[in-house]
Amino acid sequence: MGNDGSYMARVVDPQIGGKLRSVPVVLIEGARGCGKTTASRQFAASEVLFDEDEAARGHAAQGTLPLLEGPHPMLLDEWPLVPGLWDRVRRAGDRLGQPGRFILSASAQPTDYVVRHSGAGRMGRVKMRPMSLWESGVSAGSVSLRGLFDSGSEAEYRPAPVGGVSGADELRSVIDWLLRGGWPLTQAMAPRDAQEFARDYLDEVCRVDVPKASGISHSARSVRRLLASLARNSSSEASTKTLLWDMGAESPAARQTVSAYLDALSAIFVYESQPAWNPRLMSRTPLRRSPKHHLVDPSLAAAAVGANADALFEDRAALGLLFESMAVRDMRIYAQASRSTIFHYRDKSGLEVDAVVERDDGRWIAAEVKLGAPDSVDAAARSLLALSAKVDTSVSGPPAALMVVTSTGQPHMRADGVGVVPLNALSP
Repeated sequence: MGNDGSYMARVVDPQIGGKLRSVPVVLIEGARGCGKTTASRQFAASEVLFDEDEAARGHAAQGTLPLLEGPHPMLLDEWPLVPGLWDRVRRAGDRLGQPGRFILSASAQPTDYVVRHSGAGRMGRVKMRPMSLWESGVSAGSVSLRGLFDSGSEAEYRPAPVGGVSGADELRSVIDWLLRGGWPLTQAMAPRDAQEFARDYLDEVCRVDVPKASGISHSARSVRRLLASLARNSSSEASTKTLLWDMGAESPAARQTVSAYLDALSAIFVYESQPAWNPRLMSRTPLRRSPKHHLVDPSLAAAAVGANADALFEDRAALGLLFESMAVRDMRIYAQASRSTIFHYRDKSGLEVDAVVERDDGRWIAAEVKLGAPDSVDAAARSLLALSAKVDTSVSGPPAALMVVTSTGQPHMRADGVGVVPLNALSP
């Protein structure tokens, strides 16, 4: 919600509306606290909040919850708390025989019951993440990802103006955005208070959420160490062996435990890897396949390692990794609205590109993420142009756009055709 209690529109809103017009059940998944219930309420005509209403959980478990009576759409919030509910909702949707009957929201991936009893033709899924800078009102949104896909026009960019606030002040603002994160509850908080929220969030993840999602005996201290290691290795392809070494734990049993914890963190939407892109290349250069690591919001990564504003301002290497993670968060949100997926590229010749946005029709955009020093932007542009020259465009087509995502400045187009776009200018 906004500071005045008004609803802050989310990028997924049109996606939810579209699913409600096409299938009986819409499943909204995402990390706890990212705003699923509030967004769902914008569409629901009635609601049952299972995490708050014990009586409703009992009725639902016994099959006496009046699903058919509505009014519809009916929001069933945190529905996995009720075993067997999916089958009842599935049957109710079949009997009602119309789209837009139920909205199911969950902070953990549904059980394998949904996998074994297919929702094909009955259910549409929408993933929700913490807020992007555009959703929280920080981004002016002058450069649209969809616009770049559809036109790639230089009209998306404006020449960089002369003057403005100092680079140090702009960087301090970036750090504040990062520490505040994309949680609706923290948008009106000072960054230090938002970090207290993030630390408490991680405590609950370690104490409650991971054991529930993993179903194995766990050590909250080990989960905490893994989260810190993932934070230190944000935006990197660190191997499980590297994570274990960083945690100070190396053994076959520890490797299995870390794999189980990663699966659990994925199941509760706190951890989200970034897969490697696999295009057809003009040459036989081997590609690297390892995914990059990201926590779902950079505020969690900062909290996991105890970073504060002054420490990040002094440690530009760490800040750069967390800034890249924030940029990937935002681009994932914007990409989902364009039916696109975020990858990264790295080959054995040493060429790396931070993000490749591939749309379901095969069109693609490549982006490098840099804090903004001119020499780093020049190097990023060279990497983007090198990737464009390597890709077999007869198969993948030419890039819809090449862009360097920076932390400061104004959008502009370089003479080499690479756009420069500050993160607070991007939008869906």
